[in-house]
Amino acid sequence: MRRVLCAGWVLLGIVSPCAAAGPPEFKGHADLVHSVAISPDGKQLATGGFDSQVKLWDLSSGKNTATFAGHAGPVYCVAYRPDGKFLASSSLDKTIRVWALADGKTIQELKSHTDIVDQIAFSPDGKYLASCSADKSVRLWSASDWKEVKNLGAHAGAVYSIAFSSDSKFLATGGADSVVKVWDVAGQKELKTIKGPEMAITAVTFSPDGKSVIAVGLDRYIRLFDVNTGKQTNKLGSSSNEVLVPASTPTLSLIRVKLVRPAEYDLFGIAWSRDGKTLATVGYDGTIAAWDAGSGKATFTQRIRSPAYCITFLSDGKAVVTGHANGTAVVTALTSGKQ
Repeated sequence: MRRVLCAGWVLLGIVSPCAAAGPPEFKGHADLVHSVAISPDGKQLATGGFDSQVKLWDLSSGKNTATFAGHAGPVYCVAYRPDGKFLASSSLDKTIRVWALADGKTIQELKSHTDIVDQIAFSPDGKYLASCSADKSVRLWSASDWKEVKNLGAHAGAVYSIAFSSDSKFLATGGADSVVKVWDVAGQKELKTIKGPEMAITAVTFSPDGKSVIAVGLDRYIRLFDVNTGKQTNKLGSSSNEVLVPASTPTLSLIRVKLVRPAEYDLFGIAWSRDGKTLATVGYDGTIAAWDAGSGKATFTQRIRSPAYCITFLSDGKAVVTGHANGTAVVTALTSGKQ
């Protein structure tokens, strides 16, 4: 990993580089980095690559502390269990592996899916692991004994993204069929199908209060859907430049402001900061963009010249980590850049 250090600038426990040297890079994968995740204690980064490897990195030193090899195909997603004891990874090989972080061993291999397991997510309460796949199914697993709880149902096409609400009561999924499905976790059933854009949805997340599902995709817009009504409450970046955006959290009341289209490229990643104050996206041309949830204003844009497929925030919300086609994960502070 290339690092040029500047004395006196320490951000989130990472010694950050001089502005001229660019953001710090975590370089070690031999192929694109498709997933990044921060450990619950904020000290460790996990990356999943198309070289079929999972790597762990110490965020304070930048060192690669462990490499997990076991998947027989590209790794599509990595996720930490909320207690920080286990990491799960999913792959083109149709499996989910659960790794014990204490010794790096696979403790379980989950094999119900029949095609690429595109994304996985742990419920915030630590009870469940959810998965979605190119086999069109959405599955729920116990995060204690790792048994399949239920095949919840299916989309009409490949399912690319999955996310829990912050209270663990609901699950959202999106995929190639251009719809968002909302699932009742306790009832283990589908609640509703929300019609999205005419193009594939590549990433979904809930608003911090759980009242809205935010989706991005190949139509290059950010869309907010009301969970209760299923109606679209917001689309950032309309051609008229006049759109509705969240005015505050956690209520997400709406105000009217003017914003430019958020992207001239396909969007693949979306994330909220842990405090719910900032929303960030990343996409194929490597541009990172962020919005303030209080004012609805765009606060940051910066391009890394390599296609990006995933994004997550560091613990205090002041920087993001993105995964790129050149095999690197990059930390970018949201304190500079074009606004």
